[in-house]
Amino acid sequence: MDSPTHEKQPGCLSSQTARDLAWLLMTPDVIELPPPMPSGGRPTCQELGLSEGVDEWLARLASKMSALDGKRATRMGHYHERLWHLLLDNAPNTRLLASNIKITHKRNTLGELDMLYRTRDNPTPIHLEVAIKFYLGLTEGPGDATSQSRWIGPGGLDSLALKCSHLRHHQLPMSSTATAQAAISQWLAPRDIGPAPPPNHPLIQRLAMPGVLFYPWHTAMPPPIGATANHRRGMWCYLNDWPTLAAERSELLHMAWLEKPHWLAPPQQSAFQPANKEMAIVRPLIDRYGPQQVMLYDPEAEIKTDTKEQQMERLIIVPNDWPRQVPLPPRARG
Repeated sequence: MDSPTHEKQPGCLSSQTARDLAWLLMTPDVIELPPPMPSGGRPTCQELGLSEGVDEWLARLASKMSALDGKRATRMGHYHERLWHLLLDNAPNTRLLASNIKITHKRNTLGELDMLYRTRDNPTPIHLEVAIKFYLGLTEGPGDATSQSRWIGPGGLDSLALKCSHLRHHQLPMSSTATAQAAISQWLAPRDIGPAPPPNHPLIQRLAMPGVLFYPWHTAMPPPIGATANHRRGMWCYLNDWPTLAAERSELLHMAWLEKPHWLAPPQQSAFQPANKEMAIVRPLIDRYGPQQVMLYDPEAEIKTDTKEQQMERLIIVPNDWPRQVPLPPRARG
């Protein structure tokens, strides 16, 4: 069985966008919100009609993915949303009805719904909220050892607790309001996959939050409350700790730097360089811009596990004074 901290290099897809889309299909959510929201989890491959032949389907999307590359967003959240747009509007069993639906009242913007889609065999519209999150765990901080407030973004501006609170108390409930229902109604055209839903038909709510939780390299830490059992895991370490971490691996250790927005799928093997050589490039980026994500590949570990599949580890290397700020826990609600 694979270690939860290891990932396999995805197939033979040459386009990084195709690899990212394949990674999105295979990657579980990092968190499950407690009932009563949402009413369902992320769209499954079976629901999308992609239980088989994913590589062939991705190959047919090559031209559309090239167009996405030409409009590449530098913000990972925008890039992630565009991948979902491409997926839902081209999967065999789904169609995207609308995206980024602004909800306004008396010229005031109340918020925005990420996506509205439907499946081939069910006219009920589905409201999907998506987020891609990479959080690092703090062994000391707000709350107890399993508190979501101890899992913060690389920049220290957000936390898993704040994101979950915003989803539960604002983003997901918004689609049930009369104002949102009125905005949504204009997008419920039948298009090409079946009858339109009946008037005032309730929405199905879904949430997709793939990503990676990075555990501290220097000590053990439990997962946060609500984390899915099979969430993707990585490690994080201080810049000063890198030589010690590298020494625990073999002299053949290789590294590849992940440039945003492509923090999703591992890169092709050709992107990996000897770790010391790649670290000479990454170190100045950490000093200037803060935490950087890399992938590690150790050929000797592959030999020891008696497998020809290339096993890779995710690592975020942070400045020695990280974090410079830690978000406060979300406000308690009655």
